[in-house]
Amino acid sequence: MDDRTLAESPPGTALELRSAAALESRSVLALLESRPEGLSSSEADDRRAAVGRNVLHAHRAHPGRVLGRQLKSPILVLLFVTAGVSVFLGEAANAAIIGIILVASIGLGFVNEYRAERAADALHDQIRHEVVVLRAGVPTDVDVTELVPGDVVRLRMGAVVPADLRLLGAHDLSCDEGIVTGESVPVTKSPESVGSAQGIGDLTSCVLMGTVVQSGSATGVVVATGPRTEFGRIAGGLATQQPQTEFQRGLGRFSVLLLEVAVVLTTVVFVANLLLHRPLLDSLLFSLAIAVGITPQLLPAVVSASLAAGSRALARHHVLVKRLVCIEDLGDMDILVTDKTGTLTEGRISFTKALPVDASTSPDSVFLLGLLATEADDTRPTDHAVGLNPLDAALWSSTRPASAEVARYRRIDIVPFDHERRMTTALVETPTHERLVVTKGSPEDVLRACSTVPPVAYGILQGEYATGARVIAVAVRSAPGLQRVSPADETGLSLLGFLEFLDRPKADARASLESLAHLGVTVKIATGDNALVAQKVLDDLGLPSGGTLTGTDVEDLDDDALRAAVATATVFARVSPEQKARIIRLLRHAGRSVGFLGDGVNDALALHQADIGISVESAADVAKDAADLLLLDKDLGMLADGVTEGRRIFANTIKYVLMGTSSNFGNMVSASLASLVLPFLPMLPGQILLNNLLYDTGQLAIPGDRVDREQLMAPTHWDIGSIRRFMLVFGPISSLFDIATFALMLLGFRASQSEFQSGWFIESIATQTLIIFAIRTRRIPFFRSRPSLGLVLASLGVVTVGVWLPYSPVSGLLGFRALPAPFFLALVAMVLAYLVCVELAKERLFGRSARRAGAAHAHPRARGYRHRVHRRSSIFVERSP
Repeated sequence: MDDRTLAESPPGTALELRSAAALESRSVLALLESRPEGLSSSEADDRRAAVGRNVLHAHRAHPGRVLGRQLKSPILVLLFVTAGVSVFLGEAANAAIIGIILVASIGLGFVNEYRAERAADALHDQIRHEVVVLRAGVPTDVDVTELVPGDVVRLRMGAVVPADLRLLGAHDLSCDEGIVTGESVPVTKSPESVGSAQGIGDLTSCVLMGTVVQSGSATGVVVATGPRTEFGRIAGGLATQQPQTEFQRGLGRFSVLLLEVAVVLTTVVFVANLLLHRPLLDSLLFSLAIAVGITPQLLPAVVSASLAAGSRALARHHVLVKRLVCIEDLGDMDILVTDKTGTLTEGRISFTKALPVDASTSPDSVFLLGLLATEADDTRPTDHAVGLNPLDAALWSSTRPASAEVARYRRIDIVPFDHERRMTTALVETPTHERLVVTKGSPEDVLRACSTVPPVAYGILQGEYATGARVIAVAVRSAPGLQRVSPADETGLSLLGFLEFLDRPKADARASLESLAHLGVTVKIATGDNALVAQKVLDDLGLPSGGTLTGTDVEDLDDDALRAAVATATVFARVSPEQKARIIRLLRHAGRSVGFLGDGVNDALALHQADIGISVESAADVAKDAADLLLLDKDLGMLADGVTEGRRIFANTIKYVLMGTSSNFGNMVSASLASLVLPFLPMLPGQILLNNLLYDTGQLAIPGDRVDREQLMAPTHWDIGSIRRFMLVFGPISSLFDIATFALMLLGFRASQSEFQSGWFIESIATQTLIIFAIRTRRIPFFRSRPSLGLVLASLGVVTVGVWLPYSPVSGLLGFRALPAPFFLALVAMVLAYLVCVELAKERLFGRSARRAGAAHAHPRARGYRHRVHRRSSIFVERSP
């Protein structure tokens, strides 16, 4: 921020970050006209009016950008070239038709994609990220977009830093600043001022917007918000790169397939027509029309419409989609790895009792020392639950009399929890001025840090695990004269006892698991809890177990052995964040499509590794940012609805793809062959393009079509080999009936050029459009699989328009001529025969596939590794009013 900007800023709302890093914290507070207890609500409101909200204007739907993407389409380039050639040749009718196609193609693509982006924005606006702010000394949860310079913010492990902050205090704080500085190693932070000439990566007294608290906790004052932050200056660049999903890569492979076919076909047609001494420009125009005719011009519009409709359907089920294309990846999922808390259990953790391991220790003593080893601010007992993890919050929510005794103790220092140590340690001073090191955490880790463990402790612990209770151990040792505490002091402890917490299984969890099982999704559990506790939950829900792997097992096995083990195991217990991510990676490399559901700081790595990352609206910021989907409620039933919706979208997209690779391909092959033997073109270039426009317009109803139940019961994915086989089976059938039409027109009706072109145009539109009713299902059409009303009306409407055009006022302009009535009797017979042949071929092709379906499904497909990136700027997007 330059001197002019500082001079024009309201008092107390502007301070350059490097200047703040070099000043003492009290001087920074003074310059920002703030206090250690923070601003009042009215002061914050006044500053927000002056400097604006803490947002980055990224990821918002912009009409100009959407339109620009439409104009980059290679298909449109073909259309523009074809239109230019038509104008040059004086073919006004062809040029007009191509102009209509261009407007329709660009318009439909723009409308659908813009609607899809607006839908994504609307869903994103429902996601909230909150941070603990001191308002007049009272800790308050505030949306990050409401922060202003001068606000005093509390940060804990796993938080995404919501603004540029000057630290006021910190405990063992380190931050992952890779998103801003590119540094891969976490940076240690402290409130000590640094030199003013430091680079951005050296400002250790400040924490930067968008970075992640890797360990420890801190309090800081907001120096800059929104676009004035270091992150805000580079957020535009971060927002430009989007990793491709499997669905997008499949569309890309399909487009390459069609491009290869189009290049070969049009080249052959063009060269052959030249060898036959046809006019050069006519041959070129016809070849370009063939190229355009074989491509499904409205595929992007169909995909966008499907995804937008799917996102709205998922929103009704309380599932928010951060990236629309991830909906299909959700449908492709066949393994779900999830935490048990809040998904299989109620997620309402309550403290039940304290269990001393020695008769000389009272339960209240164990409980009291457990309270002292939480990360709460011990000066305001009524506000302890704000910003705490669920276990610590449950302790402070207890009404035990011992909770009132906390005020008599003084906490001197603390080592916050992290997922490697799995403990929190506090240095406290008792009312008698004795200093104690108090450690609270995972029983297995705390017991290893103890030099004294009564034998009865192990029996108590196993008994609690067997009931499904969550257990935390509390240990202590005397520490006379100790001034600060560190992980090195977590040794020589004496175990005092255990704290028991209860989190009951959900009443509807069994039904949700059954729904996922019926969809072919295998559920596995990855938890930081004890294996016996996780197994007890499975037993209560009636979920069969394929075995348990602990974090120690995962650590001891190499990749090959672990890949085999994770394929059968159901429970992964006491696993670290890195071990969760490794499990996900090996499951994916075994060919499975893996979803991961997690909401904690320790889940971020696994969320990035999964094919589809799923979190919940109440999750830690870093988990929400790593996820592709958010559940407004942590409910596996909602997830089952999402899987079904993803598969429905994919099934309808494939319907359009199969239409394009059968009838389009067959018709263009027919046109190419006929052009080589007929003394005239079998269909004018403008007629080919008009045929394609009418056909594609009717297919816009496909996204709303019904999907057969069996298509939803198993994961589906792109298989270019199968699409190619489909094309080579059904394309020739289409060509066969085209040739029959040629013979009918030439031999039966002695048709002129215009009559021939009119007859084939009508036959092509009828067969090409009505074939959707056979291709859309593997069942018998209409009798065992009913299409949607919208698809029926759209298809019949297109055929009606196609039949009407040769009799319309513009028939002469389009090169059409009216046909005799007997032609339509023959047309009905040919369409019926065509549909019968397609049904026979479908039974032969799909019947054989169905018999192999079980074996094929048992062999996992190979999937490439997909790298996904953090997009933390999503936290700071402008909300809708």
